[in-house]
Amino acid sequence: MSDGRCNRILVGRISGLFGVRGWIKVFSYTEPRDNIVRYSPWHLRCAGGERAVEVAAGRSHGEGVVAKLKGVDDRDAAAALAGADIEVDRRQLEPLPAGEYYWAQLLGLQVVDMQGRTLGAVDHLLRTGANDVLVVEGDRQRLIPFVQGVIVRDIDLDAGVMRVDWEPDY
Repeated sequence: MSDGRCNRILVGRISGLFGVRGWIKVFSYTEPRDNIVRYSPWHLRCAGGERAVEVAAGRSHGEGVVAKLKGVDDRDAAAALAGADIEVDRRQLEPLPAGEYYWAQLLGLQVVDMQGRTLGAVDHLLRTGANDVLVVEGDRQRLIPFVQGVIVRDIDLDAGVMRVDWEPDY
């Protein structure tokens, strides 16, 4: 039986406290960063277990994001959540136009070259400024620029396969 976690996506982490009224600092993986407060409920995972919380308010603050969660009304309650991973249900994500993908959709895809040789699976992605980079784990780690149409030729989410124009020796 599934616990529902496979239908969730990691979108951030509670990184600290903000004030004395239960507000928290959030390290957001969303783009733009403050999109994270549009999702609710959050499923928080930490050493003490897991719990769902509703987002009451949130906003950008400097380089980060701060949020207020329902039922978290003081600094002590907020401190108990520090370090928790923030997940949301995948169905909360807005559909993207054809040819655009959430990073989470790419994780785990099998990467094959144009000759059908398996290079490995997408472990994670890196943001470099010029373009994102796929970190592919297989017989060795490969860093493959995520440039659609040039290097990344085809993505089949249903089949779990990404075809790339990339030599195994690179």
